[in-house]
Amino acid sequence: MRKRLVYAAAGLGVLLIALAVAAVLYRKHQGRDIRGSASVEFQQTEPKPVKEPPHVTWPMYGYDPARLRVPEGNNLRPPFRRAPVWTFRGRGLLEFPPVIAYGRIYIVNNPGTVFAISESRGKVVWKYRSHRCSAASPAVGDHLVFVALLNKPPCNASHGADGKVIAFDAETGRIRWQRTIGPSESSPLLAEGLVIVGDWSHNVYAFTAATGGLHWHFHAGGLIKGAVALAGRRVYFGSYDTHIYALDVRTGKQVWRASSQPRIGHTGTFYANPAVSYGRVYIGATDGKMYSYGATSGKLRWSNGTGDYIYSSAAVWRRNVLVGSYDGSFYSFDAATGDVRWRFSAGGKISGSPVVINGVVYFSTLNGKTFGLDVRNGRKLWSYPTGQYAAVIASHYRLYLVGFSKLYALIERHPGKRPARKHAKGKG
Repeated sequence: MRKRLVYAAAGLGVLLIALAVAAVLYRKHQGRDIRGSASVEFQQTEPKPVKEPPHVTWPMYGYDPARLRVPEGNNLRPPFRRAPVWTFRGRGLLEFPPVIAYGRIYIVNNPGTVFAISESRGKVVWKYRSHRCSAASPAVGDHLVFVALLNKPPCNASHGADGKVIAFDAETGRIRWQRTIGPSESSPLLAEGLVIVGDWSHNVYAFTAATGGLHWHFHAGGLIKGAVALAGRRVYFGSYDTHIYALDVRTGKQVWRASSQPRIGHTGTFYANPAVSYGRVYIGATDGKMYSYGATSGKLRWSNGTGDYIYSSAAVWRRNVLVGSYDGSFYSFDAATGDVRWRFSAGGKISGSPVVINGVVYFSTLNGKTFGLDVRNGRKLWSYPTGQYAAVIASHYRLYLVGFSKLYALIERHPGKRPARKHAKGKG
């Protein structure tokens, strides 16, 4: 009898071990990299350039509503003069890049001060102290500047805290309207007459841009930290509940919900914002993977892993999906298949998002350096000895580089040698 019990116990142990091994192998299989196809839910045509509003050069984070980070028609090209035309001291961390409109640059520092500075001289025209934390870019249009703000310090205390969305008069800095939401580090999306932001309370809000009236509201399953992207009649965003959502921009109703891949360790959450192009949604996750989903279906079309977190939001240009990783490398993935086209070792973790200007992709590393690489092959064309989170934005004649707490206005070293511009239009 005793032997039977021993054999039964041993058999049960073997069975449990086998089940555990099978579970690990199954989860590993689920989390494997998936190669995509150009023949499945992939549009071959390049996206049409988005025309910016009058007197607006760089309207929002990522430049356009699809968050592609590519200003068409801008002919700026490195090298740039090392000495800046002017330097603006932000009196605090400048984690997110500014926007440009009406001859001014609008930027918010981490302590929550909103600055409007002269584009020509870098001097402060107006400022507003919110006494709240900030980790987002403004959006600008219709002579209004829209800012999303976190809670009051300490910034990481989310329990019982609130945030704000404020619309300022772009000329005077006067508050036109403001709304209380959860703490928000979601750079506002300005499109379709709406201002759309997410918050830590798991909500996405669509406010009427002119008045601040609530148009619709959607509750997700986790914190929403990244910006919302728009393509067609749908908005897309990632959440800390490991899901990607697509909503109808007119009603806020859910169209589909997808998830990152289950894996050993932890399932990826989404800090980055999506970029939408070629009929696909591209977004990186904290599991170190870059993902591509069908914009119409929500089905996973490809995934490819890097060595560490992806906090960076991707730029998309000519079938290159360009993104940095905490593993210290910058990647170009094929937009259709997810294959790595090239990889550049940057020598430091990458948290901020890249921008592509005239075939050059710019990004910064957390150890304080900004690079400009040739998008075609990843070859280094230029570097600058400062930078941290955000990289650059641009007007038609200047590159604006974001350091840790300073903004630098740079011009080309040999501007007379490049061809004349034809109807240049800044985007990003």
